[in-house]
Amino acid sequence: EDIYGFSISHEMISDITDSILPELEEWRNKPLKRCYPFLFVDCMYVSLRQDYEVNQCAVYVILGYDLQGGKEILGLWLSPTESKNQWMQIFDELKNRGVEDVFFISMDGVSGLEAGAKSIFPDAVVQRCIVHQIRSSLRYVSWKDRKAVANDLKTVYCASTEEDAQTALLEFDESWGKKYPHITQSWTNNWNQLATFFKYPKSVQTLIYTTNPIESLNSSIKRRTA
Repeated sequence: EDIYGFSISHEMISDITDSILPELEEWRNKPLKRCYPFLFVDCMYVSLRQDYEVNQCAVYVILGYDLQGGKEILGLWLSPTESKNQWMQIFDELKNRGVEDVFFISMDGVSGLEAGAKSIFPDAVVQRCIVHQIRSSLRYVSWKDRKAVANDLKTVYCASTEEDAQTALLEFDESWGKKYPHITQSWTNNWNQLATFFKYPKSVQTLIYTTNPIESLNSSIKRRTA
C-alpha cells in the first residue's frame, strides 16, 4: 500500500501465491543438462517468515555454465543450517536430474563442502574461492596494517605460476608471519584447493578463482527477501 497506493487482502495474496506453485514445482524438478563445465556453489542466510515467526534460513544456491556459455540457476534449496550432508543430498539430486559431468566447481571454504561435491562428481576439479580466502585472512588484521597485508597477499594469487606464488607466500610469511601467523597457516593448509587455477590458462583462471558470479545472484536474492 505504501509503495503502490492500493491494498489487497491476505486471501488474494494467498490465491496469487497458490497459482504459481505448480510452475515453481516444475522448475524445481526440471531435467538438467548432461554436462556443466563450471559450477559455482554457495550458501547464504536470509530472514524468512514461517508460522508467524521470522527466522534465519540457509539458502543453498548453484549457478551453472553450460557448454554454450549460458548461465543457469540449477536450483535453490532451503534448510535451517548449512551442512555437509545437505550438500551431498543436493549434488545427488543434480545427478538424478541428469547431470553426468562437471569440470570445475568453485566454492568457499565451508567444512565438508568439497567432500560432498567430490563424493558425487569425483572427477570435478575444485577451486577454493580466492576472494573468500582474502576476506578470511584480513578478518583479524588491524586497520593500520590491512592495506599493506592485502597488497602483499596480492603478489601470491596474482603470480604467473604456482611456483612463483609459493615463493611469494614465503616472502609474505617473512614480512607478516610473526604478527599474523594464522594467514600463512591458512593459505598453506588449503594450498591444494587455492592453487588449482594456476594449472590452467588465463581464460579459465578468471572464471574459477572466485565465486563472484554467484555473489551477484545472492545479492539480488537478498534484495528481494529483505
